[in-house]
Amino acid sequence: MPPKGAPAVRYDCVSMGEAELEQAPPQVSVLIVSEDNAAALRRCLAAVEASLGRERFEVLVVDNGSQDESPRLDAEFPNVTFLRLPRRFGVVKALNIGMRTAKGEFFLFLAPEIEVAPETITSLAEKLAAEPTAVAVCPLIVDADGQPTEQLYRLPDAAGALKAALRERWETTEPPSGPDPAAVDFPSLAALMIRAYFLKALRYIDERYGQSWADAEIAAQVRRANRRILLLPELRVRRLAADLPPLRRQARVRALYSADWALGAARYAGKHFGFLSGLKIRLVITLAALGRAVSALLFLREPAFELARTGFLLSGQKLDGTQRFL
Repeated sequence: MPPKGAPAVRYDCVSMGEAELEQAPPQVSVLIVSEDNAAALRRCLAAVEASLGRERFEVLVVDNGSQDESPRLDAEFPNVTFLRLPRRFGVVKALNIGMRTAKGEFFLFLAPEIEVAPETITSLAEKLAAEPTAVAVCPLIVDADGQPTEQLYRLPDAAGALKAALRERWETTEPPSGPDPAAVDFPSLAALMIRAYFLKALRYIDERYGQSWADAEIAAQVRRANRRILLLPELRVRRLAADLPPLRRQARVRALYSADWALGAARYAGKHFGFLSGLKIRLVITLAALGRAVSALLFLREPAFELARTGFLLSGQKLDGTQRFL
């Protein structure tokens, strides 16, 4: 009993429980990297905010140097955390900044063009929690008409990395048929939920990449760890088309993004298949670029783009925030 004359103490079990719930870390951290994509980002965030179990996850938007209205969307979405970068640092660095800030048990990577259904996030989290051998899960990405879109790829070997560097795209694979969960090798990061501890153990994504090849790097690390990524066809999210921002249409900017892709392929091959594999890709893509630059000068076919791209390849310049023209 309290001493005589002491104020009575009321133990409110409900209030204590609510306080503990408020202090508990979120189960899911939704991570969105956006670059001059305000319209798509607004639709994406509206869908996320309408999700079931919204109180169980946090939403972080890493604004990667946008020059449109994206940095002002925080007034429309007060429950979303916006991390604003002063200029474009590349997707890899932006994702790492988001992951180092995130508190969730699971990370859900979302592209701004993706619209989730109300049950998507909680269903992904429940499935991943129930599958101890899976390190990641992803929904099926469909277009506005409900048809599957490009999402799954063949994880490149050394030859595949060279082919991807030259073609500037990965080799696609068809989604498994049927409604049951299926293991996949290499899904897009456009909609992927992954265990946070797995990427933390890797010290997040290798920042020797710039804008490109984070998807392939994560998939390669999952295979190396002998873990699984599951596609859940019964869960569907929509990918809506988004216009290319005006800045991305400029010849020098397009050249940098193109060179970053090719250099990412060389980094991937060198890291996973040996130094000589990476060196081979660097030599092949640089010689091919020199040939294209000469042809562009002779026939006046985008000479500004080809010359800039060749310069970026020769200097090994990835998209990493050092470019002041972005």
